[in-house]
Amino acid sequence: MKAFSYERAGSPAEAAAAAARIKGARFIAGGTNLLDLMKLEIETPTHLIDVNRLGLDKIERTPDGGLRIGALVSNTDLAADSGVRRNYGLLSRALLAGASGQLRNKATTAGNLLQRTRCPYFYDTNQPCNKRLPGSGCAAIGGYSRQLGMIGVSDACIATHPSDMAVAMRALDATVETVKADGSARAIPIAEFHRLPGTTPHIETALESGELITAVTLPKPIGGTHIYRKVRDRASYAFALVSVAVVVQRDGSGRVAIGGVAHKPWRVEAAEALLPQGAKAVAAGLLDGAKPTHDNAFKLPLVERTLGAVLAQARG
Repeated sequence: MKAFSYERAGSPAEAAAAAARIKGARFIAGGTNLLDLMKLEIETPTHLIDVNRLGLDKIERTPDGGLRIGALVSNTDLAADSGVRRNYGLLSRALLAGASGQLRNKATTAGNLLQRTRCPYFYDTNQPCNKRLPGSGCAAIGGYSRQLGMIGVSDACIATHPSDMAVAMRALDATVETVKADGSARAIPIAEFHRLPGTTPHIETALESGELITAVTLPKPIGGTHIYRKVRDRASYAFALVSVAVVVQRDGSGRVAIGGVAHKPWRVEAAEALLPQGAKAVAAGLLDGAKPTHDNAFKLPLVERTLGAVLAQARG
């Protein structure tokens, strides 16, 4: 691990200003992703800004009946919150499907959203990776790609976003609240927060330099049956091969987001209109334009079958 300097921020605006001012600065809270990458010298920040004492650890009702989740609320506390379990069951189930109990105790809401979209080649510094070194190439393309993306991919990157929580947030139409380096606030719809790789896979979110997440807000509860199904190689502590987040209403309408297939949580609202026609039609709409590799082509039928099982469960 390379040497770095350290400070504790006194306010969100102060933290954002410091991050924009100091080249190579990074925020740290739980550190469950960042510290691992620092040990491997994949991430080499020159300065760490500790945001743990900024009071961003509350879960509160919003005036319109929604929920405001502080950036520093732990995954464990969020999953266990009675209001989340009652009104946003999809989110609670997705959180409990992620990582391990020990990691959920430390991982934060903002940190979960900001996990690096990655693959095994990203971790191997002997291999070319456009996320680590832009322009160096992508070893995953033409390499072993069973776990990797097949939709929204590019010639520069086929990595998948690892977060379960983010898939549920996408289905629930969350909004990410931030403070910028100049002290102004911004609200970013979750649909616009994560970026597709294009030619710049190292730029993973819509955040500007120094911008700090302060909260994630959810609109008022939408009701319906909430199900999160994660298909993985082992029962715990594994990323999704495919995950499906579904909210189904009594009239048959609903929402669907999937994980394990793209550089960001994947949702196609037009495909949701096909829910009355069944899983095959919805899956075709979700995966239109997919470019699977030889290793991960099995994900195409896996999405359809998993979605079919989830819809059958939701409809009783």
